[in-house]
Amino acid sequence: MMTEALLAFTMAIPIAMLGGLIGLGGAEFRLPVLVGLLRRSAHQAVPINLAISLVTLLVALVVRSRTLPALPLDSLGVILTAMIAGAMLTAYLGAGLTARLSPHALEGWIRLLLTVIGLLLVLEGFVPLTEAGLIGAFPVVQAPVGFIAGGLIGMVSSTLGVAGGELIIPTLIFIFGVGIKTAGSASLIISLPTVITGLIRYARKGLLFSRDEGVNIVLPMGLGSIIGSILGGTLAGIVPANILKVLLGLILIASAVRMFQRRTSSSLA
Repeated sequence: MMTEALLAFTMAIPIAMLGGLIGLGGAEFRLPVLVGLLRRSAHQAVPINLAISLVTLLVALVVRSRTLPALPLDSLGVILTAMIAGAMLTAYLGAGLTARLSPHALEGWIRLLLTVIGLLLVLEGFVPLTEAGLIGAFPVVQAPVGFIAGGLIGMVSSTLGVAGGELIIPTLIFIFGVGIKTAGSASLIISLPTVITGLIRYARKGLLFSRDEGVNIVLPMGLGSIIGSILGGTLAGIVPANILKVLLGLILIASAVRMFQRRTSSSLA
């Protein structure tokens, strides 16, 4: 029988590789694995997912800093600051709210969010991202809109243990008119303090993962995610991203339903 650590490592590689192919960290797809295959409760899975997301973000940021131009911080300063502030605030509050939710309520909320993200992936597969820029370049408008958008993203991040790139990137492109490559890098900058804030909040409430979970899940999944991210970045461009997004969106929706059906069935047995 495959040990838990080996299973965690093995599953992390294809998840991170697929995420690397389409520019995501893969945390949305790790969550069904943590709850379904590794049989962790939703309360246990979220901080574990946050820790692995942090590792993935740091690796992605290093890789992108070496392969892509530097961010135009002079034009993005207000947007990034506002989104980070909003995301950090709700990530801190959201971690506390998550701890107070009953297992049933938390699993229902997670299932809803995963389904919405899956639908968003499918939509993006049929509607390619373009620079829309629904609001102008005026800081007086960018700041409050960015704060509100960041707040919504931070809540999702702290609830699912994800970096939130699937929500941040479309927000930057559609609302602020940021180019897709720049949006990908900016997403990492916004996600890092958001994830760290969530982890700190969980740690202060004594809800972080145990030492055994750190050794058997976080460490092997983190290593697998690093390998998968490198492979995904190398293979990017071979498989059409739009097709991948539709397939992964459908898989995410199906797994979101099945993983909690399986847990419900086992709890009733």
